[in-house]
Amino acid sequence: MTHLECNPQVVDQLNSKGELHRYESEVQMGISQSHLHPLPQSFQVCQISHPQRVLPGVQLQSQIRYPAAQWPGATTTGQAAPQKPPSNLRPKGDLPAQRHLGGRRLKAKRRLLKKRLYGRTKPGTLLKHHIPIKTDSWDVNTPGFTETDLVSHSGNSEKGEFIHSLNVTDIHSTWVESRAVMGKGQTGVLSAMKEIEQALPFKLLGIDSDNGSEFINYHLKAFCDHKQIQFTRGRPYKKDDNAHIEQKNWTHVRKIFGYLRYDSSEALNAMNDLYRNELRLLQNLFLPSMKLIRKVRLGSKLKRCYDKPQTPLQRLLTCPQADLAKLAELKKLRDGTDPFELAKTIERKLDRIYHLTNQRVSPSLKGPDSKTPQPLTPIEEQTLMKISEIFGVNITVKTITVETQKTTQRRVTS
Repeated sequence: MTHLECNPQVVDQLNSKGELHRYESEVQMGISQSHLHPLPQSFQVCQISHPQRVLPGVQLQSQIRYPAAQWPGATTTGQAAPQKPPSNLRPKGDLPAQRHLGGRRLKAKRRLLKKRLYGRTKPGTLLKHHIPIKTDSWDVNTPGFTETDLVSHSGNSEKGEFIHSLNVTDIHSTWVESRAVMGKGQTGVLSAMKEIEQALPFKLLGIDSDNGSEFINYHLKAFCDHKQIQFTRGRPYKKDDNAHIEQKNWTHVRKIFGYLRYDSSEALNAMNDLYRNELRLLQNLFLPSMKLIRKVRLGSKLKRCYDKPQTPLQRLLTCPQADLAKLAELKKLRDGTDPFELAKTIERKLDRIYHLTNQRVSPSLKGPDSKTPQPLTPIEEQTLMKISEIFGVNITVKTITVETQKTTQRRVTS
């Protein structure tokens, strides 16, 4: 339809040359006539010859009206000269039709994007409003405020159900507790969290987690409310908010169990047996670590100051908020335990756990090309000699052949 058929209210006016121009009503458009551009002469002729029907064989383009002040030759006072807009300002093609065509072509892609979810589960957005985001730094002087995370043991495939390691670390004392759970179910994670709470030698005061559905759920929220535990979360897709637990995920879980897949009940029981006993004692009673005290800016460089290396148990012995009965028991256990014998026990249990992996979906371990073991490098020999001198033990290198992987590995034993 023509422009005049869509807007029947017109006003006939004659310009200085006596030519007929048709403007839309001021009441209808809400703007003055000086800001309206007259219709082309072709439309005026078509309106006179065909006033009530669509012109046959004529394809009308979209009409865009520009203010008169932007036309060439326009004056600030009076009406603008009846000139056409520049060619570069005119639309090319039918823009609404082009958008509609693109929308039809992208309809299938939009449907797929709506169904796509990043991750296996998606927590509810309503519960997130009740769990605040922790934005301040961890500058605490009392034990009990912890960070928690899950480490998956899925191998090369995330299909099916497999074992996860629930890792909890204390910010002040660096105490670490871990438990193995099957899947990411809310009840399983909550049961492991309750067990960890009973095993800690101090009162659990706070939990800070990521935004996964294994933590952002009503089960854990109700547990924290009942125990009066502060429950916070980090920002989505910001792993730096949980930097302490991310470090422990690598040193206390991933370096020990690797990237293999564990999905059987036998592996679950074996991992929990190691977490509850030998590995817990070795990491918390005998492995020292340094904590960052402060950062000092020296020009363009940043200097980090650390405290003396201490074990988590040594840090807890100086805290009056810790459980004195559990600390006395742990101290007695430390004095009567040989760390080297404890390490050998851990190695034996790890060998049994490695044989319980699902080899079909675990990363393949490619050994050296030669069947014979490679000799030690000079740096490795010097390091072993220094370790033997410091601890006063003889260190030998044994060659172990793993038949399942058909590779030759070296293991250092004392």
